Amino acid sequence: MALNIGIWILSGAVAGWIASIIMKRNAQMGPIVNIVVGVIGAFSGGYLMDMAGVAGRTGFNLNGLLVAILGAMVLLSLLGKMSRTTA
Repeated sequence: MALNIGIWILSGAVAGWIASIIMKRNAQMGPIVNIVVGVIGAFSGGYLMDMAGVAGRTGFNLNGLLVAILGAMVLLSLLGKMSRTTA
């Protein structure tokens, strides 16, 4: 159980970090935010892939990482739009 949580945190950090670089937000985000965005991105990316009917996107592998990055990018995009409308 503890190993699984550690893998989630590590993969979330990697996915969040890569997504923040792609979305050009890396300077604004710290490691904790990268982890949170990556883990939430993995869940939301998995949900989006389920809705699209894509199979085989779970687990700790390249496909899972790509789904987590995609979900984190969507999350960062939505957060960026929300912050622009409230400012």
